[in-house]
Amino acid sequence: MLYKILQIIVWPFYRLFHPIKVVGKKNIPKGKAILICNHYSNSDVVVLGTSIFRRQYFLAKKELFNKKFNSWFLKRMGAIPIDRQSVDLKAIKSCLNLLKKDKLLTIFPEGTRNKTEEALLEIKNGAGMIAIKSGSPIVPMWLEKKPKAFRKNRLIIGKPISMEEYQNKKLSNEVLEEVGTKLTSAMLNLKTKSK
Repeated sequence: MLYKILQIIVWPFYRLFHPIKVVGKKNIPKGKAILICNHYSNSDVVVLGTSIFRRQYFLAKKELFNKKFNSWFLKRMGAIPIDRQSVDLKAIKSCLNLLKKDKLLTIFPEGTRNKTEEALLEIKNGAGMIAIKSGSPIVPMWLEKKPKAFRKNRLIIGKPISMEEYQNKKLSNEVLEEVGTKLTSAMLNLKTKSK
């Protein structure tokens, strides 16, 4: 409830200061899906939350939950704490449970904000692994620019990538690397469309 209220309140003000055009919104499935997007800043979460009105759940580094109020607020906003330094089984289980309920899970697969000159940092294996385990499609997205006040921006949403071909394969490093390569290619293709 709090998520929806804030979404409605924040949307007109945020769009006024951060105008954004959303391309390909129809590519988001009606059921469960994992949305992946490149990551420039902490504002990216707000951009996605006000660009896609269906409720999303986000993976967020556990350090953001250290203070009680922050932890309470972030969890109400659908954030799931994750330890980026290890295989966080609790976070993975939370993600799988959400996807069982046909929810949208949003992951920044680079694992951190990209502050380099590279278009995209190395894609981590988490999104692919959760997608295969849950049988969820992955929807690649590309945020054209780092959000800045009064600068026009675009969010490009690509077509879902099915994980069906991996359902009967052993979840090995090779499989996860193959999925990572596929996701990297899909995201960079969206980048070329943003020009």
